[in-house]
Amino acid sequence: MENSPLRDEILTTIIRKSTLKQHVFDRTFSSFNLLKETLLEMASELDDALDGKLDRRVRLEYRDRGKFEAQLQVASDLIIFQMQTDVFDFEPSHPVRKNPYVAEKSTNGYVGMVNIYNFLSDSFKFNRNADEGYLIGRLFINHEGQYFVEGKGEFSTSAEQFGNRELGREALVTLLEEAIACALNFDPYMPRYAEYERVKVDQFNTKMDNSKFVTGKRLGYEFEL
Repeated sequence: MENSPLRDEILTTIIRKSTLKQHVFDRTFSSFNLLKETLLEMASELDDALDGKLDRRVRLEYRDRGKFEAQLQVASDLIIFQMQTDVFDFEPSHPVRKNPYVAEKSTNGYVGMVNIYNFLSDSFKFNRNADEGYLIGRLFINHEGQYFVEGKGEFSTSAEQFGNRELGREALVTLLEEAIACALNFDPYMPRYAEYERVKVDQFNTKMDNSKFVTGKRLGYEFEL
């Protein structure tokens, strides 16, 4: 049976898109591995610089959590870097669509993504599963290694700059330093009294079960672009 024009189009689209997305994934994965290497080096350098200047209970530790996740504990903060395994395109209204680099060649707009989260380290240490963290930023990387960051405040880059910078070690050092500074400067607020005024029986066992009480960096925080 001969292929119909539509079937030919389907086959062409599968080949084109799957090849492109594989290239994006490979480049993102390679960049994420470089991020992990850079983070490990930075953790070692920071640890050496702080030697003898901190209480021994204060930890600065890098943790490799597998192919797609790495963590950095800095005192009471835990910063989590998590690579998504999917490849994404941007919605038509996104500012990156106005960038000539993407507008002139739509394939440049397909990206891999690394999410950067911040939690209180005690949330994981004491299994407080109801605790909340927040999203510091999202790192986007395309098939050419071009990148930009969506984040809160100074921890972001303009979508207009996408296509003008390749993600290398120097750029990663700057990005990671900004992520750490953002986490350290974002202190938790005391929850309002009314939020703890009423409690449930299952929040108390033989002793108070802190895992049942919600806390976090800041309750009610919303990520804004």
